[in-house]
Amino acid sequence: MPGAEIVDGKAKLVFFVNGQKIVDQNADPEMTLLTYLRTKLHLTGAKLGCGEGGCGACTVMVSRYDPTQRKVLHLAVNACLAPICSLHGAAVTTVEGIGSTRTRLHPVQERIAKAHGSQCGFCTPGIVMSMYTLLRNHPTPDMEQLETAFQGNLCRCTGYRPILEGYKTFTKEFQGCCGGQAGNGCCRNIQNGQTANGQAANGQATNGQAANGQATNGHEANGQTANGQAANEQTANGQAAN
Repeated sequence: MPGAEIVDGKAKLVFFVNGQKIVDQNADPEMTLLTYLRTKLHLTGAKLGCGEGGCGACTVMVSRYDPTQRKVLHLAVNACLAPICSLHGAAVTTVEGIGSTRTRLHPVQERIAKAHGSQCGFCTPGIVMSMYTLLRNHPTPDMEQLETAFQGNLCRCTGYRPILEGYKTFTKEFQGCCGGQAGNGCCRNIQNGQTANGQAANGQATNGQAANGQATNGHEANGQTANGQAANEQTANGQAAN
């Protein structure tokens, strides 16, 4: 291990997981990062799927400082293939480290859930971490970068469409659910069948406007009267009409 600390003639493994410093004086050089996370640290978000780096269910983010570029580089890594001793001096981030329902979901987790991009859920932690790593390197990616980021992640349930639908909201090309064409009437402003700014939706009237034959605030609509006004050969308050 390059730069490893020596204690009693043994190399000491030092790395970070979700911001916590891990020191192991008896690290097994044959153990993978995935096994270490799941058995020793009890972080079971990363899953063992194919075991050969093909499915991406075990994806985590590994961060290292690059002295040549003078910045921290973030890599999406298959934890099932990475030897634990190769992580000396690195920082590992797992899906547990970016958010949870107990604390607060990260936008990457929230948007895949809202877009119904998770069904059985086995591959979801790996997909989330691939997207999270992409955003750490490119805060506003384009669609090509987005699709490239998921080349190492397999999903047998969703067909990828809802995953991309949820995550394209992070991209440069995204212009809103209405393609940037709608104003105050955008569906994002609709709550419980009513729209903002006094516009009617789903047959309900707002701010004194009538919809679907119902009268509001004394206005006549589709042959029905309000506040004593007659229509369709019917009288109200003794006054004849038609």
